[in-house]
Amino acid sequence: MEKEINALREKLRKADRVAVLTGAGISAESGVPTFRGSGGLWRNYQATDLATPQAFAKDPELVWEFYNWRRDLISKVTYNPAHRALVDLESLVPNFTLITQNVDGLHLLAGSQNLLEIHGNLWKVRCTRCREITLDRSPDLGTSPKCKTCGGLLRPHVIWFGESLDQDILHRSIEASTNSRVMLVIGTSSVVQPAASLALEAKSRGAVVAEINLERTPNSSSMDFSLIGKAGEIVPRLVEGWK
Repeated sequence: MEKEINALREKLRKADRVAVLTGAGISAESGVPTFRGSGGLWRNYQATDLATPQAFAKDPELVWEFYNWRRDLISKVTYNPAHRALVDLESLVPNFTLITQNVDGLHLLAGSQNLLEIHGNLWKVRCTRCREITLDRSPDLGTSPKCKTCGGLLRPHVIWFGESLDQDILHRSIEASTNSRVMLVIGTSSVVQPAASLALEAKSRGAVVAEINLERTPNSSSMDFSLIGKAGEIVPRLVEGWK
């Protein structure tokens, strides 16, 4: 793997445009449970049954109890060396875009600037009345949090099952991927669309694509580099010696 890491580092050094896509794997190394993990149940509810607009419309207090539980879990963890290495990489590349499927906010906490959170952010809330979005890192917002601007009911600013992605963020993610010279895909199973197709789109436009994951994925055979291992160990090595 040493030879591959060195070769990929050289590709990154020469690239003026780099895109990165991260998934649950990078945060799992910080101790963030995967969404369908932690037994898959919360108080005998399937997590996937609560993360829907229908569930919120029916019982917003129950949904907020679930999200306060998630916020409390994530408030106890922090970013890891892979998150920090991506901040370093951003400072070294002229045109850098980080796209994440994660909602835990760890990239933002680590210091990433040009960040596209395609599934939203657990620490942001959106008013159901005036649509204002605010950042609030309180572990517990109560079961009926209200907008400070208009008094409307707040909801988590995340994409729920059955909801469409923000089209502006999606467009910018596609644009960053297809315009990249090198694209890294880190800690993602490459099965959730449309994120899973971003690297293949980048490759079709001539980019070097690299995957860093604990195991092979459906896209592995299409990658120029497939590095199997922990992101927290591999990603920092890609920026070693640049500074």
